[in-house]
Amino acid sequence: MQVGVVANAFRRTKVIANINQLVSNARNASVPIIWVQHSDSELVMHSADWQIVSELHPIGEEKIIHKKFGDSFEATELQKLLLEQEIGRLVVCGAQTDACIRSTLHGAIGRGFDAVLVGDAHTTDDCQYSTPQVSAESIVAHTNFYWNWQRTSSATGGTFATADIHF
Repeated sequence: MQVGVVANAFRRTKVIANINQLVSNARNASVPIIWVQHSDSELVMHSADWQIVSELHPIGEEKIIHKKFGDSFEATELQKLLLEQEIGRLVVCGAQTDACIRSTLHGAIGRGFDAVLVGDAHTTDDCQYSTPQVSAESIVAHTNFYWNWQRTSSATGGTFATADIHF
């Protein structure tokens, strides 16, 4: 949920409110929270657009993973961190649905982690680079639908609403 990534995002305000609720619930249950920040040639590290949106606030011991690829596991310490803390189930929210969220979800179950997608706590913007153009609403809805059925021999996916996530 970085400034430049969600500037024109679908249901931005509602998604941020839902993420804040998830973060609050996780903190109250003493569940580890891991934040992720992407950087590349268009999203320059330490720039204003790279910052986490002002409505969300990592605190204390919460880890921040810095990544350069869509999959939050690729070339980062995320897998090591999860294994050290004996975490086997991820609750995934954020942006961009059609890029980083999808890549991270697939990266998680491919590595044996159960990965829950919070269907009302991820977002993207309209895909203007395809023909025909695809709306952000359609991308979010399709991802929610297909992720609900994802499974591997060692991990499961699933899509749930913020209200249905219990830590």
